[in-house]
Amino acid sequence: MRERKFTWLVWTVVLLAAFFRLYQLPQTPPGLYPDEAMNGNNAVEAWRTGEFKVYYPENNGREGLFINIQALFLAAIGQYEPWVLRLPAAIFGILTVLGLYFLGRELFSKRVGWLAAFFMATSVWHIIFSRIGFRAVMAPLFLTWALFFFLRAMRESGEREAEGGAGTNSAFPNRFSLLAALGGVFFGLGFYTYIAFRVMPLLFAVFLPFYFRRAEFWRTAIIFLGATILVALPIGVYYLQNPADFLGRTSQISIFSSETPLRDLALNIGKTLAMFSFAGDYNWRHNLAGRPQLFWPVGLLLIWGVLTGIKRLGGRASAAFSAAGENNSEYENWESARNLKLSFALLFVWLGLAFLPVVISAEGLPHALRAILMIPPVLLLAAAGAVSAYSAIRRHWRRLPLRPFVYAFLILLVLEAYQTYFILWAKSPHTAGAFSADYVMIGRQINELAPATSKYVVVHAGGVAVRGLPMPTQTVMFLTDSFDPARREEQNIHYIAPVEADRLPENAIKFRLR
Repeated sequence: MRERKFTWLVWTVVLLAAFFRLYQLPQTPPGLYPDEAMNGNNAVEAWRTGEFKVYYPENNGREGLFINIQALFLAAIGQYEPWVLRLPAAIFGILTVLGLYFLGRELFSKRVGWLAAFFMATSVWHIIFSRIGFRAVMAPLFLTWALFFFLRAMRESGEREAEGGAGTNSAFPNRFSLLAALGGVFFGLGFYTYIAFRVMPLLFAVFLPFYFRRAEFWRTAIIFLGATILVALPIGVYYLQNPADFLGRTSQISIFSSETPLRDLALNIGKTLAMFSFAGDYNWRHNLAGRPQLFWPVGLLLIWGVLTGIKRLGGRASAAFSAAGENNSEYENWESARNLKLSFALLFVWLGLAFLPVVISAEGLPHALRAILMIPPVLLLAAAGAVSAYSAIRRHWRRLPLRPFVYAFLILLVLEAYQTYFILWAKSPHTAGAFSADYVMIGRQINELAPATSKYVVVHAGGVAVRGLPMPTQTVMFLTDSFDPARREEQNIHYIAPVEADRLPENAIKFRLR
């Protein structure tokens, strides 16, 4: 009965995540940022021509998986609307919440997994990027599921060896191989997501001190690595043929091109550490400007979780970590007492590797988007801190009724997320400006005119040139389906420079893109 009840709790969190990522998606966020529109225009072109690419070099280059998925959604739905471009991100965000539950359960316990999933479901940081048409949201999704399948495969391989091939696993002798291969598939897909993912192979070095002499580790690792290589091979070949695209904008925004790299590095480290609880990203597209990336109670639990992990790695007893005084059967990972150290070590190294691409950049820190791979380990540590704190309070104040406080805390997280995202952030004029809502209005006005009417878009705004036109034109092009010059001609839409506007007849219908 308890197992069935807990299953319902898990699906409740998934539904909560779905609400925060799908509710009012056609209206929020307002507008369509040109980078999102660029993805959409490439997606439309890919669907119509059948030329799906592993890498799209325009707009400083983007891995192609997300754009190709957007192409399928556009083809299936048949509407050139911002929400269609954002729907895949919302689905990926929901699946990440579910994956974080399974990973947290594998590393610690059901309670830690459930709390981490709840924290992510109500995390404004994750909600925002689950509702924008950027590829980066796939990075935490694929890494979370890859680690879960890898850990689960190792555990099943070890159990099978201990049982001599008998028991529940004997009916599925290759189950661990399938799990390891699935992990490799997800990890390989990660290389098609975001440049920060490329440091993540180093994460698996964490396992060596713990399992170097264990056969299940090597069995799992070989299958996992083979599947990873097969899946990542196409983009790997592309980078070998186009090495300049491998680095992309990295060299342009690196602190190592600065005159004072060590000073900049120190400042970046401070700003990035402060983003969790003190001052977050100031870009309205990424955050309610300046709001800490974590709601302050979750920030406190993160600190508790970090301290708990440091104590555990230092060899301190783990009794304070058992859930509400329960015994170690609460932990569902194999050899739980021994692997608790591995769990914390994995999260700390994950956090450090995700931290690295952020602090070596010299642009717009703190940067919530560039730090997106930090979200899962941060929330897992916060959840571990919550379970540890609850247990410690129960031991010292046994008669204190804690459950009402826990329920109030969970409700507070939901209300704060709704208030911050749907009221403060979504309705702010700064957010509309950050997503170029005025460009969307121009696109909709053009769509209301007859195709035979000549329409001139005077492009005052600057930006990276894409096929001879500045990036801001991408928003209008997507909404009016005028990225393709042939369709532009059919619809009588002309994109011109300001100097050309003076030569047009006075009665010409002009729209100014500023």
